[in-house]
Amino acid sequence: MVSFGPTPSRTDKLQRLFELAAGQAGYFTAAQARDLGYSARSLVHHVAAGHVERISRGFYRLEGVPAGSHEDIVAAWLKLAPRHAVVSHESALALYDLAPSRSHEIHLTLPREFRPRTPRSASTVALHTTTLPLGRDEVTNRFGVQITSPARTIADIAEIGADPSVVLEATARALATGLLSADELQAAVKRASARVRQLVARAIKEAGVRA
Repeated sequence: MVSFGPTPSRTDKLQRLFELAAGQAGYFTAAQARDLGYSARSLVHHVAAGHVERISRGFYRLEGVPAGSHEDIVAAWLKLAPRHAVVSHESALALYDLAPSRSHEIHLTLPREFRPRTPRSASTVALHTTTLPLGRDEVTNRFGVQITSPARTIADIAEIGADPSVVLEATARALATGLLSADELQAAVKRASARVRQLVARAIKEAGVRA
């Protein structure tokens, strides 16, 4: 006979929801709440009571959770997380504190087959697609979101033709802080164009590291 254990109390469910939302800048999805035992009806009740703010369909924010410095990035990622999206490019650089973002857009990468077919209302989100799934060593977690690894982030920035100074600065900071090694960065651009490989080699050299 299978035992499913005791039903979580209201206090337990609220604590779990708070722990979840706190790691996501206060945000959570209806699906996540459902996994914690909240029905659609209970969410409507909590919205009416002022405990939860409804941001959009199936997307909420728990009141009382302090706003984070990157909550806009967290919110944008969370909405597309079911589509296997990861924070990338300039937004990832900002989360790693490798270079200040020069873009007003939030950059996300997702598999091409999961790209939304209908135009998104959030014009501040820039979607990048990939035909090859990201490897385990190319994705990590930071500030509660899935994000491209430091090496993959710099490789992506170099690939899209960003200002070389951004690549040089990001590489220098990443190497100096131990976020990545020269070997990891070289491996990330191994199959990239000659232009990208040369730029990364220059960045490593100027950072004072022997490739």
